[in-house]
Amino acid sequence: MDLRTEIREFLSSRRARIAPEQAGLPAYGGNRRVKGLRREEVALLAGVSVDYYVRMERGSLAGASDGVLEALASALQLDEAERDHLFHLARQSRAPRSLRRRRPAVAVRSTLQQVLDAISDAPAWIGNGRYDVLAMNQLARALYSPVLADPRRPANTARFVYLNPATARDFFVDYDQVAGDAAAKLRMAAGRNPHDEELIALVGELSTCSELFRQRWASQDVRLHRSGRKRMHHPIVGQLDLDVESLELPAEPGLHLNIYTAPAGTPTADNLALLASWAATQQTLATELEAHNG
Repeated sequence: MDLRTEIREFLSSRRARIAPEQAGLPAYGGNRRVKGLRREEVALLAGVSVDYYVRMERGSLAGASDGVLEALASALQLDEAERDHLFHLARQSRAPRSLRRRRPAVAVRSTLQQVLDAISDAPAWIGNGRYDVLAMNQLARALYSPVLADPRRPANTARFVYLNPATARDFFVDYDQVAGDAAAKLRMAAGRNPHDEELIALVGELSTCSELFRQRWASQDVRLHRSGRKRMHHPIVGQLDLDVESLELPAEPGLHLNIYTAPAGTPTADNLALLASWAATQQTLATELEAHNG
């Protein structure tokens, strides 16, 4: 992924979605040749020269101060995820080449696996920004059994969503939202580390094999890993409406701990208990890289 291209396409896509009226600017008639704001209008709103904004939109963010980036984020009406993405792209532009190629974590410390195993009443797993599943507890293995049916390791939920759409649509009740979030979070990961070879390979594979992914990727949308609700239809226990907490692991940059819970006394809580009973009878599914390499 070319960093200058990422910057250019992100900024131009955000500019194109804002009508002059939304920015408090006069439209001067309805026959505008560009969709959204013109470059000179963004420059005006951000308080920079037109030439300077044009250079930024062409992919040159290395010299932009945090103040200029904040002004640009305000002019383009960026949300929190989009603002973070802009700042990550700028930091990558400033970084020496030797620091741009840091490799995201691909393994999980044994003590973190112990933490997962200690969580016995809720599915819990650790993943990275590429949607690789790096470690799971027993209940998460049972919950994600359709994802783990693919023998490739590490299992990857984005690959499952886009390359096994029929199964994924049956599994994720809100499939369209899940698919959009997956592409948007991969785009966010690309902004943090555009030289991640495994991420580049994954995006290439999904782009080659899925028209839906190509559409979602081209939207330039980004999302943060956050708390929320995930609705699933499990092949063994049926409907599960789960509350999701996605927690960053400060000691393991790029990794997230995902925990799925349900309020006590709800049908989902009962189904989770049923799933735990079923999981106890199943052979453990190997998901960790260590198991694969061993």
